[in-house]
Amino acid sequence: MSKIQIKVNDNGSLRISGDVELLDGEGNVYDTKPTFSLCRCGMSNNKPFCDGSHKGKFESAVRVEKDL
Repeated sequence: MSKIQIKVNDNGSLRISGDVELLDGEGNVYDTKPTFSLCRCGMSNNKPFCDGSHKGKFESAVRVEKDL
């Protein structure tokens, strides 16, 4: 099985890369490409996918906490 990568983009979407199946709340499968972006801001008109509506209106830069 290939490794799936999910990247939390600064001020933007969740970028998904790899062989993943995306399901809705009822278990129906969304058509996806090998790489796609999921909305994180709630402003997309194409949820659950990102359509860029967040640009200039959403700020979030999540980082992994580093051990000291």
